[in-house]
Amino acid sequence: MPAHDEPLLTVDAHGLVVGWSVAAEHLFGRTAAHVLGSSVFEVVGSLSHGRAWRIVPLVEEPQARTWGVWQEKDEGGTGSGGKGVPGLGEAILDAVFTQADVGLHFLDPQLRVLRVNPSAIGMRGVPLETIIGLPATEAYASVGLRIDESMLREVLVSGRPARDVLVRSRPPADPEREHVFSVSVYRVRNGAGRILGLVATTVDVSARERAQARLRLLHRAREVIGRTLDVERTAGELVDVTVPDFADSTVVALTDAVLRGEAPELAAFDGEMLLRCAAAGSTRADDPPPTTGSTLLPALFGPKLPSSVTILPVEGAHSGSAPYGPRLVAPLSARGQVFGAVAFERRFGGDPFTAGDVDLAKGITTRAASSLENALRFTREHIVMTALQNWPIGQERQTQRAAEIAQRHRPGGSGAGSWFDALPLPGARVALVVGQVDRPGLSAVATMSRLRTAVQALATLDLDPHELLARLHSTVLRLAREQKSLRGSIDHPTAHCTIAVHDPVSGRLDAARAGRSLFAIVRPDGTVDTAPLPAGPLLGGDGPPFASVSLVLPEGSTVCLASPAATREQGPTRRSLAAALAHPDHGPQEMADDVQHLLALDRVLLVARTRHLSANEVAQWDVPPELQSAGPAREQTQTRLREWGLDIDPFTAELVVSELVTNAIRYGAPPITLRLIRGETALTCEIDDAALAAPHPRHAKATDEGGRGLYICATLAENWGVRYREDGKTVWAELESRTTGPGTG
Repeated sequence: MPAHDEPLLTVDAHGLVVGWSVAAEHLFGRTAAHVLGSSVFEVVGSLSHGRAWRIVPLVEEPQARTWGVWQEKDEGGTGSGGKGVPGLGEAILDAVFTQADVGLHFLDPQLRVLRVNPSAIGMRGVPLETIIGLPATEAYASVGLRIDESMLREVLVSGRPARDVLVRSRPPADPEREHVFSVSVYRVRNGAGRILGLVATTVDVSARERAQARLRLLHRAREVIGRTLDVERTAGELVDVTVPDFADSTVVALTDAVLRGEAPELAAFDGEMLLRCAAAGSTRADDPPPTTGSTLLPALFGPKLPSSVTILPVEGAHSGSAPYGPRLVAPLSARGQVFGAVAFERRFGGDPFTAGDVDLAKGITTRAASSLENALRFTREHIVMTALQNWPIGQERQTQRAAEIAQRHRPGGSGAGSWFDALPLPGARVALVVGQVDRPGLSAVATMSRLRTAVQALATLDLDPHELLARLHSTVLRLAREQKSLRGSIDHPTAHCTIAVHDPVSGRLDAARAGRSLFAIVRPDGTVDTAPLPAGPLLGGDGPPFASVSLVLPEGSTVCLASPAATREQGPTRRSLAAALAHPDHGPQEMADDVQHLLALDRVLLVARTRHLSANEVAQWDVPPELQSAGPAREQTQTRLREWGLDIDPFTAELVVSELVTNAIRYGAPPITLRLIRGETALTCEIDDAALAAPHPRHAKATDEGGRGLYICATLAENWGVRYREDGKTVWAELESRTTGPGTG
């Protein structure tokens, strides 16, 4: 047969016709469209005449093997054109049964085994005489194959082939390993249409199925491992994925540093390393896995910690119990950092690990190591975020005179960059601040920290809330320019922020809002205003003007501030927020608990119940715009100090009040009001007037009779400043008690 001769037809490993030549169309009288995909037995079984035929493998690889069928030339050289030679069908069947290495089985209409080719027998290691003549289910049950008799009868009755039915078995030739066979069944009829029986082909597809199972397991590992940013849960996910689909037991061991949430050290694999069990699982009741947290013996991972995925030989007993079965150990490492190791074990006498298993273990452990690295990075970032978002030490006591405050942080681990502050201000006032930087992550928390510092610095300037937000907006723009110059990023940070300043003397609340931070007010009668301010542009976005409001609240009102959710759908609705807050009889802590569960994850909440200073804490007088008014002001100050019992130097207090009053009379405008505010260890002196001119201290000449007032105040007072209103300004100075001042014990 010349090498260039084209076969009449081509058959694949499942006995299906995959090639049909023009000569075959003439010889059989059927076109390719009617034949391709059909069983070769259906094609040749309908023929009753023929001659000698030959079937030869075309492709040598078993996975893709095909066979070509040629018609043998007779002595007269008639070639392939004759159709009257008897025995065509039988010849092809004989050729297929004797030369094909695919398992072939012929069953009669009663489903008894009539013929089995040598390949099928060799594949199962069973003598021919033990199968021939027996019913199919009984014949193959003896060799570990379970045949679905109803499927065979369905093919026999309907004529519809059953293709690629997977059957699992442990054949006598290899009883230690489970094999997977692909079974296809076809009905065979003769030329008269009488049903002759069934032909079944079997192909060992164990390698294919194992490869597909590895791919499925690797896909599942990528879906499951790393779903949580937690080290121990990630180790547990590795165990869940691999037991029992890959191994009968899995032990994940991590270093002490990793379990503590610290960065793993760069360590050589040949060095000693303390490993503790982070997660373990096993299907073996006779040999339970080690307990979580226990120190693991080095023998579990071989002579030394492996630097790559390694198959260990089967050894004797370990841990004084059952012997090791096939073992495979792998390091958990990424970028030179060693997180630990993992040991996979199969039952004693089970399937050994192969090169394909090594590749699979490498893919799974690489995924696990990457997830552990992400979990550690998150843990460190979360520690930083928690530290940056902690309640400021010492501020709660300083703000209690103005408001009773409760704060909450709903953890979620996203690093949203949320913060809150309650800042004490001069005059017993308090500034309530809640903000959040967009785009979660450590960079957002770093930006939040800088903005928080900026707010605290700007608050000392006694700016109105809307003016403070405008300055903060400029700060965000500057940070954006810095990030762009350093990293070339076109993105820039933006932030939400709401600032509310409460004055316990007047009951006034001044507030401004950038973005859509949650802001609500509850009055003592239970009425709730969930939108005292409209949402405005973000800091770093469109910029000022920002929405602002000035209200006078009755004592016992509640101010609620919270950072917003990523979307409006994730945050509380106005109705749910109003329902949670409409309980004026609840204290701030209870209100905070009621609102906290409505917030999105990793958001902060600040609840403040306002207070007013009593008449025994504030003294106020109208000052006539005459220079002689300084004397009565000094006397009133001295009298009030004695009544309050403050350990303030009377001479210092009288001098500061005298200079403030004189300065307001000379350079201010009426009406002028003097106010003294009593603190626990301090006295605040305030003078109000209607002028907007900014006072400033100057150094008077020796011959000048005046011009030293603010200089004296700045020298004697602990702190002083000016805050402005629409109708004037307030100049203030704070005097510390002598028992708490510098140099005291």
